[in-house]
Amino acid sequence: MTQQLTKSDFLEKVFNYETNKEWKYEGELPAIIDFYADWCGPCKMVAPVLEELSTEYEGKLNIYKVDTEKEQELAAAFGIRSIPSLLFIPSEGQPQMAQGALPKEALEEAINNVLLTNQNAN
Repeated sequence: MTQQLTKSDFLEKVFNYETNKEWKYEGELPAIIDFYADWCGPCKMVAPVLEELSTEYEGKLNIYKVDTEKEQELAAAFGIRSIPSLLFIPSEGQPQMAQGALPKEALEEAINNVLLTNQNAN
C-alpha cells in the first residue's frame, strides 16, 4: 500500500528539513515519493502503477504520496513545479527527481538501478 504523508510524517519518515540543512534520509528502506494532486490527469495514471509496485516490492521499498494541494510547504521545499513529480530516495546517497507520468517499465528500471542497487550487491 502506498502511504499518504503529511508534513509531520514527512519530517519523521523521510527528511527533517527543519533541522537538517544537508540531505539526511530518515527511513530504513529506499522510497519513492509521488507528489501529486487530485485534479491532475497524469497523476491518476501513475497512482495504480505505484500501488502495483508497492505490492510487488513490499519489504524492499516504501512508496509515499504527497498531495501538493494540502502540503504546499512540502511541495515548495522540493521545488515542485509540475506534477506528477517522483522523488526516488536510495537508502544511501542523494535523492533523484523525475517528472511526468512514467510507465511501469521506467519505474521498475529506476527502482532497480537507483534504489535497489546496493541491496542487490549484498
